[in-house]
Amino acid sequence: MIFAYIPMNGTIERRSIAPDEKLPTSAVWIDLFEPTEEDRARVDATFNLAIPSHAEMLEIEPSSRLYTENGAAYMTATILARSDETNPTADAFTFVLANHSLVTVRYNDPRPVQTYATRIVRQPSTCTSGEEALLGLLETFVDRIADILEKAGLDLDTISRGIFGRTGAPAQRQIEQEQEFQQVLSQLGRIEDLCSTARESMLGLVRLVRFLDVTIDADLRKRSKEIASRLKTLNRDLTSLMEHADFDSRKVNFLLDATLGLINVEQNRIIKIFSVVSVVLMPPTLVGTMYGMNFKHMPELDWTFGYPLAIALMLASAVLPYLYFKKRGWF
Repeated sequence: MIFAYIPMNGTIERRSIAPDEKLPTSAVWIDLFEPTEEDRARVDATFNLAIPSHAEMLEIEPSSRLYTENGAAYMTATILARSDETNPTADAFTFVLANHSLVTVRYNDPRPVQTYATRIVRQPSTCTSGEEALLGLLETFVDRIADILEKAGLDLDTISRGIFGRTGAPAQRQIEQEQEFQQVLSQLGRIEDLCSTARESMLGLVRLVRFLDVTIDADLRKRSKEIASRLKTLNRDLTSLMEHADFDSRKVNFLLDATLGLINVEQNRIIKIFSVVSVVLMPPTLVGTMYGMNFKHMPELDWTFGYPLAIALMLASAVLPYLYFKKRGWF
């Protein structure tokens, strides 16, 4: 599927290009979403490019992701998508800058693409060339990552208050806490996955911005100081966001260790209860075992108060250890 963004009379028209329709060479942005081989071949022939396949886009070596060929700059980065879902994903996203036009190739649908497309249709003056379209897309990606990391930080604060705000609870509350611990572990795992994927995405964007800063047309840079300033701002923002993502990851590890520690405390407390109960019941068991032996001559068996004495002895041997443990705070 091919979408073209074409300047027309002070506006930008978003058009879906049919298979038999000629590609508009005046478009500032050609967006290839899940393109077929025929779609890539049409773009190659129209703009004299060599659009990489999905397998080529997934290669991780820098020489395969950032290069120039026939006057066109090819830049590929891993872009975060579906961040609001349970399992966020990341896929390669290729930008091709040639003859002041931008061609993008993608096989997923990150939200910033639609956000930026809507913006330039409403504000066509912000996108008059492929360079501006590329910078606008990159800025939208960075803004989206910043929002994701901000939400992750707020979620971590909520989880932290829940973990360290726990107090002693009755049995029913303990069962609820066990379920909450499972939810906390699941939430921490998702946030860590989100932060690591965001870091991977930002690392690719940092390399892309630095490559673009070196390869962008010198005459264009001279004519528009704004482009150089926007590139510098992008680089600074990405560096700052990577530090924030690292901080969130460290906090996730800390909260994970704290949660596992609380789980161990709960397990030890339960084991302690069973241990105390076993010790409390051991003396009565011993007394009952003694008087359960089948010996013929046992004087207490013929004594009127023998049975009540045995019962009292078993109760006393159970209560006294319990009171001792209670006094020492072991139970």
